[in-house]
Amino acid sequence: MHAACRGASLAAAFAALIATTTMADAQASIRPTDWAAYQQSFVAPDGRVIDDGNGDISHSESQGYGLLLAYLANDMAGFDLIWSFTRTELLLRDDGLSVWKWDPAATPHVTDPNNATDGDILIAYALALAGRQWQRPELLASSSTMAEAIAGLIGTQQGRTVIMPGAVGYGTDDRPDGPVVNLSYWIFEAFPVFAEIAPDTDWQAVSNDGIALLQQSLLGPRRLPPEWLSLQTRPRSADGFPEEFGYNALRIPLYLLRAGVTDDALLRTLADGMSTETGEVAIVDIATGNVKTALADPGYAIIPALVGCVLEATPIPRALQRFEPTLYYPSTLHLLSLSYATQAHPECLE
Repeated sequence: MHAACRGASLAAAFAALIATTTMADAQASIRPTDWAAYQQSFVAPDGRVIDDGNGDISHSESQGYGLLLAYLANDMAGFDLIWSFTRTELLLRDDGLSVWKWDPAATPHVTDPNNATDGDILIAYALALAGRQWQRPELLASSSTMAEAIAGLIGTQQGRTVIMPGAVGYGTDDRPDGPVVNLSYWIFEAFPVFAEIAPDTDWQAVSNDGIALLQQSLLGPRRLPPEWLSLQTRPRSADGFPEEFGYNALRIPLYLLRAGVTDDALLRTLADGMSTETGEVAIVDIATGNVKTALADPGYAIIPALVGCVLEATPIPRALQRFEPTLYYPSTLHLLSLSYATQAHPECLE
């Protein structure tokens, strides 16, 4: 497409996105007190979102989550603070993607220039939502640039549309068992928005094939997907990684719910497989089905509870409806879950 024509089409897309803003968009779905507690615990004064369970590093995922939560809290000032750090400290690559890790203990702070595609998706998605809600075309323009760069990491394998987890390290040229993917990197709710701002990519195929691949990757006695998946032949656990349903994969049911995926059987299989008999969430050995680690943090426990409410109208337990920061990652999942329930299923919070 000629550059002038493409610029005009993107301008029209941005205008259309801004025009779709409604009063509902402007309503915060995260309580101010909850967002303030999250900020106090995990957001530094310079906008760095701190992963306190991982050596106090920051990464593209934490910055993307921080941007999304600030949008859901309708906090423009907080959003701009986090975006300022993200833009200046992580968007250092020349391909429109962000570096994945920022380490306060290292000099320089960025020691690995590779990207993490889930972090890039979160950042681009939050920018698009905020640009629409607050009528800021410059955020939409940044989102479009990132979405187009992300599209460069989408390929096909045996007829499937797949998202590579990073620009290097996961493909057929990088690994004997490549390509290797991580199914928790499919952030399904972002793809309809990307279809507006990066329309040259078939984002519907990305979504559909991600769900199909997830269904094909339910392995072992508990029918759960491995954390890292080799697609060289049939889906299997990738070499060199623990053969487990791990911390990344815990968020897959939440991503499906937030995107409005209505495959009840898939959601139930995931929620049942990740739950222990005592109501905790499990890190699971895929081959044996044994629980490797049981997680009692409410930020994890709320995910199968949310599935249960959406599918069976079982209210979320009161204890899980209250937000108190614990560690960065479960606290983030907790707020995303409460935000979704507030927006789409308020009956879950009765």
